[in-house]
Amino acid sequence: MLSKEVQEQATARHARGAYFTPEPVARFMAHWALADHGTRILEPSCGEAQFLEAAHRELETTDSSAQLFGFELHQPSVDKAQERLAAQGIEAEITQANFFEMTGAGDMDVVIGNPPYVRYQLHRGIERQLSRRAAKDSGVELSELASIWAAFVVHATSFLAAGGRMALVLPAELMFVNYAGAVREMLLERFANLHLAVFEERLFADAQEEVVLLLAEGYQLGPASHFNLHQFRNAQELESLGAGTQHVPTHKTERWTGSLVGIEAQGILAAALAQGQMSTLKAWGETSLGAVTGNNKWFALTEQQVAELDLEQHELIRISPPGSRHLRGLELDETAWRRLGEHGLATYLFRPAADPSAAGESFIARGELQGVDQAYKCRVRSPWWRVPVLSVPDLFMTYMNADTPRLTTNEAGVHHINSIHGVYLGADVREVGRELLPLASLNTLTMLGAEMVGRSYGGGILKIEPREADVLPVPAISMVQTHAEKLREIKPTVRELLAQGKKQEATLLVDQIVLRGMLELDTDGEQAIRAARENMLARRKARSKAVKG
Repeated sequence: MLSKEVQEQATARHARGAYFTPEPVARFMAHWALADHGTRILEPSCGEAQFLEAAHRELETTDSSAQLFGFELHQPSVDKAQERLAAQGIEAEITQANFFEMTGAGDMDVVIGNPPYVRYQLHRGIERQLSRRAAKDSGVELSELASIWAAFVVHATSFLAAGGRMALVLPAELMFVNYAGAVREMLLERFANLHLAVFEERLFADAQEEVVLLLAEGYQLGPASHFNLHQFRNAQELESLGAGTQHVPTHKTERWTGSLVGIEAQGILAAALAQGQMSTLKAWGETSLGAVTGNNKWFALTEQQVAELDLEQHELIRISPPGSRHLRGLELDETAWRRLGEHGLATYLFRPAADPSAAGESFIARGELQGVDQAYKCRVRSPWWRVPVLSVPDLFMTYMNADTPRLTTNEAGVHHINSIHGVYLGADVREVGRELLPLASLNTLTMLGAEMVGRSYGGGILKIEPREADVLPVPAISMVQTHAEKLREIKPTVRELLAQGKKQEATLLVDQIVLRGMLELDTDGEQAIRAARENMLARRKARSKAVKG
């Protein structure tokens, strides 16, 4: 059991976005960054100077003229860094300062470290202004949504001399979030060579975020036409980079998550999209967020609550219950929806279209006593209890997924709230889409595509936002129409398998039509797709486990 003092120190450290890097990682990064390279080394946001110590150990037998520099905002950490280095006879210039207020002179051979990780929601006020201004002064305009690490990477380049190297521990967001597109472009433009080291297991036991090691060399000697991906199981496997796998982005701002997929599988997907066998979900229609209530627990009601409150039908709309566990079949029909209500799930939303009844007024008054009206989404609308809702969607799409996103036909004709997405099909494909798209999308290539376009979160969850759903690869409209009869033939069997929880067997049936029929893949091609998807899923699950000592 940790002492209260140690727990408080850890909490304060995490609030600053500070996480201690495993020693094998710091040692490896120092070895890479300083191999046959210069001697002016900077660790910005240095904390207790872990990387400066690793750099000294790397150079102590080969170069005694090394100059070590560090910036750190937190004064107690500055004091500890100075004490730690002095105790080992290491000379370093540690300055208490806000990194974003320091001006880079372009005179460092190496910038190395682990930038703070603070989400944009907590990175606000003057700190946000400082970081965005520093990034802009270094030539990159960042989005308002950018977390602090993005500005840190951009600003750090202003300290590098021509030909310099940068070695940083970064959130895996570098590879997939939209706001990092500008950072990805900058790295490809400015450096001659880029390396990314990724891990199957989490490096930080006390952080949910997946991390990557960014190793960039040849500053101002770019642009780089590609980056090299190096995959490791954990920190203990870090010895040398090896050859890695080369990846050439089509656009410099595009996501890099596709690089984690095998080359053969990437080629199959690219060819299927180019030849019109697969398309994106956006080709079928629009995907939208569900209604944002501000307080689902208050607005979403069970049948029993509706009866007890004596609410009238005009004050309620029918909804798919919060969550998505019930959306694992091909459709949500009227019978299934009623069964959910009978089992105590919230199948109604309080949403008076006109003046509330006396019972409705009483319920609203109770909500105000509970402070429901003070939630942000409630506070900014008038009246606060009238939730904006969209029309009934054709399909539902799961949002947070332990396995893979699922499409389900909305046969019950109910509304959706923000625990799931709604898909609105184009008028010309609505009939075939409602009937067969959830079935056709239950194939391994679409599941692989979901791993590529989605975001991996703590606990191994795959999150799909509407913008990401738009680019989810699914069978093309023409392919579904051409193979409609074969899909109809297997639909009853697939429905039954899913009801029994046998998704894998159901997927194999659909793969026979999609992978073999539509894409005309041979056995090797099918195996490549399945292996790539299994690898991506295994990586996501492995990262959900705590690091073992």
